Amino acid sequence: MSQDLKKIDIRSLSLDTLKTHLVSLGEPGFRAKQIYDWLWVKATLHFDQMSNLSKALREKLKEIFVINAISVHQSQFSADKTIKSIFKLYDGNTIEGVLIPSSDRMTACVSSQVGCSLTCKFCATGYMERKRNLNPDEIFDQVALIDRQAKENYQIPLTNIVYMGMGEPLLNYANVLKSIERITAEDGLNMAAKRITVSTAGIAKMIKKLGDDQVRFNLALSLHAANDQKRNEIMPINEQNSLKALADALKYYFAKTKNPVTYEYIVFNDFNDSLQDAAELAKFCKHLPCKVNIIEYNPISFATFQNAEADKIDLFANYLRKQGITTNIRRSRGKDIDAACGQLAIKQ
Repeated sequence: MSQDLKKIDIRSLSLDTLKTHLVSLGEPGFRAKQIYDWLWVKATLHFDQMSNLSKALREKLKEIFVINAISVHQSQFSADKTIKSIFKLYDGNTIEGVLIPSSDRMTACVSSQVGCSLTCKFCATGYMERKRNLNPDEIFDQVALIDRQAKENYQIPLTNIVYMGMGEPLLNYANVLKSIERITAEDGLNMAAKRITVSTAGIAKMIKKLGDDQVRFNLALSLHAANDQKRNEIMPINEQNSLKALADALKYYFAKTKNPVTYEYIVFNDFNDSLQDAAELAKFCKHLPCKVNIIEYNPISFATFQNAEADKIDLFANYLRKQGITTNIRRSRGKDIDAACGQLAIKQ
């Protein structure tokens, strides 16, 4: 790997910069577009596969550049057809990503960091150390590899992407936005921004930055309590990003983008599943157009939380609906392989 460290990460270069490099090597500038297509449209991870380049050029590229490819280290298949993969990164670190098939969509759940620096008490990743941010191409590769899994196993391409895997996307802001730019670009995977959702535990100043950048993808906030005391208890990030600070940031974001927000709300037994909790959530929902996804909790070995009873979940959801709030109950997928919401933690 030390030899590779001296090489240039080719996917960190813009098309123009790549063209400059190639011209300095005595190659025609149009080769840059051909290489760019291999890297970003075809998601090719090896120079040898770039079949419309001469062998001599491919060898030259290998001497100067490196593709820091990720690879599928291991995959598990759930009874409900969910596929969880451990991806190995170029430096030996590992992350997890999930393919979630349903009747009307194929969704990739991707990671944005190796581990996580937030310590949400109910999330397995929160008990891991954050080792580093992922580069844009590493996030891109997860999407391309999961798309391949969807086509190979179910003959259907990816339709949606959620940044809900390991890590806090807004703490890797620049790389996450760059990865989305490559995924949505015409000279990339050409996916619609509206089919991408970035989920955050709630960092007010970065939510405002999303507004300033007028992003076109969807934003989801992992709320889980509309009461500062309860939210502090399970999500320490709330101590610096109170519900009022988040509400102000979200209103700013909506004013700039006109994008409604999704609130994710995991219902924990006897913690945040009462009608009083529902009333607090309904009040928080009044700040801007939104919908609520109520999520079943998936117990983890690190924590003592349990999922709320089914009838309480239904009462909770119906209360919100009566308040005119669009509310969905999301049933867990991939529980049997620890691929469900909050369960991602590398076990090898």
